[in-house]
Amino acid sequence: MHTEHLKITGMTCGGCTTKITRALKAIPGVGGVNVSLPSEDATVQYDEKLTSVDQLKMAITNAGYGVGSDSSAKKPEGKGGCCG
Repeated sequence: MHTEHLKITGMTCGGCTTKITRALKAIPGVGGVNVSLPSEDATVQYDEKLTSVDQLKMAITNAGYGVGSDSSAKKPEGKGGCCG
C-alpha cells in the first residue's frame, strides 16, 4: 500500500469531508481514507497496482472540489463544496 497526501480546496463543512471520503473509497484499490476539514487535506492509502494518484485526484474533482499534491492544490471554479 502506498500513502498519498492531497491538498483539497472548496471544503466548507463535515458534509464535504464525507462526500470526498465516499468518492475516494469507491475507487478499487483504495484502503484507508482520512479527510481533514481544518487542514484541508486527505491522506489516502491505496494499492498502486490498482489505482493511481491521477484517479484519486479525478474522484475529488468529480465530487466538486479542487485538489493537488501538497501545496499545489488547484481551486475549483465557482463556490465549490457540498453546500454551495
